[in-house]
Amino acid sequence: MEAGSNSHIDKRLEITQGDITQLEVDAIVNAANSSLLGGGGVDGAIHRAAGPELLQFNKTLHGCETGEAKLSPGFNLKAKYVISTVGPVWRGGNNNEDQLLANCYSNSLKLAKENDISSIAFPSISTGVYGFPFERAAKIALKTTQAYLSKNSSFGKIILITFSTDDYNTLTHLAKQKL
Repeated sequence: MEAGSNSHIDKRLEITQGDITQLEVDAIVNAANSSLLGGGGVDGAIHRAAGPELLQFNKTLHGCETGEAKLSPGFNLKAKYVISTVGPVWRGGNNNEDQLLANCYSNSLKLAKENDISSIAFPSISTGVYGFPFERAAKIALKTTQAYLSKNSSFGKIILITFSTDDYNTLTHLAKQKL
C-alpha cells in the first residue's frame, strides 16, 4: 500500500488513509449497492481491482438488503474475501439510518467470524453518494467496531480506511474521544 497516515486506536483497531483495494487483510468490505453488481466510488474500485470474476460471482448472490452482508472471493485482490454490505441512503436521520448503518458493520463482522476471517478493512459506508453525514457515520463505525472487539477477544484486526485526508483527520479525532 502506498504510504498513508495510520493511527492505532488499540492494537486491534487501526485507522488509515489510502486505497482499500491494496490492503493485505483477510477481507475488505465493499460499500455496495443492493444489486452487488458494481457501481461508483469504493464499489467500482473494488470491482475493477478484483476483476470480472467478482461480478460473475455476485450475480449468484441475488442481491443484498440494506444492513445485511454477503461474502465473495477476493479474486485478483490482495484480500482473500470481499464482504459486500449495503448501507442506508441518508433521508434526514429519522428513517432508521443509524441502526441500518450499525447493522452493516455488525453483520459484516458476524460474517467474518463465521468464515474464520481475522482481519478486515472497512471503508466509510454510506458517506459518498448515499449522503450519510461523515462524522455521524464515523461515530457509528467506531462504536460498533469497538463494541465488537471488546466482546471478541480472539478477533485479529479491524482497519477503518478513508480515502481523503479530511475524513482521516475527522475519524482519528473522533477515535480519541470517549464515544
